[in-house]
Amino acid sequence: MKNFEHQGTARGRAFLWGGAAAGLLLIALLLTRGFGLFAPRPSGSETPALVHQGNKILVPEGSALRQRLKVSPAMTETVSGRLVLPGIIESDPARTAAVLTPLAGRILELRVALGDRVHRGDVLAVLDSPDFAQALDDDEKAGDALRLAERNLKRQEGQAKIGAASDRDLDQARSDRAQALAEYTRTQARLTAIGALGDTNRRPRRLVVRAPISGSVTSLAVAPGNMVNDPTQPLMSIADLSTVWVTALVPEKNLDAVAPNQEAEVSLAAYPGRTLRGPVLFVSDVLEADSRRDKARIAFKNTDYALKPNMFATVTLLSAPQQRVVLPTSALLINNDRTSVFVATAPWTFERRNVELQLEEGETVAIDSGIEPGEQVVVAGGILLND
Repeated sequence: MKNFEHQGTARGRAFLWGGAAAGLLLIALLLTRGFGLFAPRPSGSETPALVHQGNKILVPEGSALRQRLKVSPAMTETVSGRLVLPGIIESDPARTAAVLTPLAGRILELRVALGDRVHRGDVLAVLDSPDFAQALDDDEKAGDALRLAERNLKRQEGQAKIGAASDRDLDQARSDRAQALAEYTRTQARLTAIGALGDTNRRPRRLVVRAPISGSVTSLAVAPGNMVNDPTQPLMSIADLSTVWVTALVPEKNLDAVAPNQEAEVSLAAYPGRTLRGPVLFVSDVLEADSRRDKARIAFKNTDYALKPNMFATVTLLSAPQQRVVLPTSALLINNDRTSVFVATAPWTFERRNVELQLEEGETVAIDSGIEPGEQVVVAGGILLND
């Protein structure tokens, strides 16, 4: 009886192991598609979608791509040349003045703040300057010496008429008067250079710094109590912003498309819908070393002070109407930093062509170079040919 039970147990184990092996084999067949025995075999009559022949792409007969590609001839239209450039608003250097103090001294009063608008002749600062006091003293001494020399000369001339004065004394009086006049002229010129000639505020002996032009205080480098030791260092800057420049930054490759008196349109993010129009004032003869761009400047009146220096602007330079190839934007393909289209060089044979864009308006784009009029261009479905 035990032997019979042992034999039954062995047969059961063999049956279990056999079932497990059959299951693993079935799974392997499913995963490998029957080790290739039951995989569908490729048909020799299946047509590839496209065929690469060097730099060309052939769409063979029977390819499904033929139904999805649309090819049209490149047409020409008259378009106004437009060059869109980044720009910035700047103050006119000819209307900007650095305010200097002619002499060293300590600032007692500062009558303006950053951003204030001033008029020519307004008092900007008052300084306590020993050099200014010395200049006033020299002028007073020279004036007193001149008056004394003139009285002495008049006296000698009167004495000479009655024969009571020698020619030597008269000549000496004339020489003294000439030297006194020269010294007084020098001290007056000194006060003129300082800007204090005719200043009635001499008794306190304070140096008054006045605005050289009308405009806005755009920078300020001092405060009350500061000692100014270097007269060549500006106390502040004043810019007349009633007229400003819009400076367009022109790349080297577009320099031949920019010229003085060319019409320009300027738009600013700060004032949507407001477009400024004016001619190009001048184009710089020197490129910027860091950006490799030239500067074209357009001047605009700024009576409302809405145009502020350092504002960014978009400048569109207009040129005379020209004949250009025009394509739909659907024909364009972007590859990295290049724009290209596919051109048919033979029936259902295409090659990629890089193009330079000039102007994009709506659903069309003007082509500056890369396509000749009449060439067959893929205007729809070109993305299917794109690698």
